[in-house]
Amino acid sequence: MPKLYHFALDPYSRRVRLSLAEYGEACQLADERAWMPSQTVRDLNPSGLLPVFVEDSGLAIGGIEALSEYLEETRMGKMRLLPGNAFARAEIRRLVAWFDVKFYTEVTEPLLTEKVIKRFMDYHAGGGAPDMARVRSAKGRIKPHLDYVAYLAEERSWLGGEELSLADLAAAAHISAIDYLGDIDWSENPVAKSWYQRIKSRPSFRVLLADTLPAMPASPNYADLDF
Repeated sequence: MPKLYHFALDPYSRRVRLSLAEYGEACQLADERAWMPSQTVRDLNPSGLLPVFVEDSGLAIGGIEALSEYLEETRMGKMRLLPGNAFARAEIRRLVAWFDVKFYTEVTEPLLTEKVIKRFMDYHAGGGAPDMARVRSAKGRIKPHLDYVAYLAEERSWLGGEELSLADLAAAAHISAIDYLGDIDWSENPVAKSWYQRIKSRPSFRVLLADTLPAMPASPNYADLDF
């Protein structure tokens, strides 16, 4: 069985787990610390970045962009996560980049770093109390992003077009990591909430809803499909 080296709240690892579940592909999970990758991960991926996917043959693929494309080429059957013509696929990739770069920089990274990663890091390595200024700034940027999600969801069947795609999985991967922390006020945007309920209710999402971190349980509504 293929193996995925991942960290439970890493949004890029989450997207791969969702993708594999949508493709109907089982894999073995190997837990890693995204901020302190093991030598095994460094040997498989010189950048040390997660996720890293290892085939039964020992072939290793690292890097979220390369891995997403690799899985689409090797696992797609009835399910395609980059559907449509060249223009449609370009739009999906644009939205994936929106969440992987813009949302990550403005929301995911500061919240995960300050509220999660610092708790597990040694003080001399940068761990300790969260920088609440960064936390407040990141939380203040959530609503504009959810407004964009709502705009897309009102214009299209799914964020990237008429079919579920990597755009939805990228958005859900980042948003679910923040939702685990309980930092989203869903009452502020019922349209975005409706889209999230739809994707959260998919069988593929079950792989994420069972996630737990040591001494850091999920927010009360994290696994609730009718939140």
